[in-house]
Amino acid sequence: MSSSPASPEQAAAITAAIERFERATAPPPISSEERPDPWVRAAILEGVAREDPELVFPVLDECPTRPPG
Repeated sequence: MSSSPASPEQAAAITAAIERFERATAPPPISSEERPDPWVRAAILEGVAREDPELVFPVLDECPTRPPG
């Protein structure tokens, strides 16, 4: 293992290799037709957010029809 810093050419080669790797392994872009419905996205995000024990929904917590517990 060399302790000297990389030359500018070596740094450029490493950067180019990383960029090629990122392009080769990146998922394909999603077209606007394939994007999820905004309501579905909101429901997914809300479901994830509800897992946070610090997050409180006072309107739901005070609902008279909600079972105790």
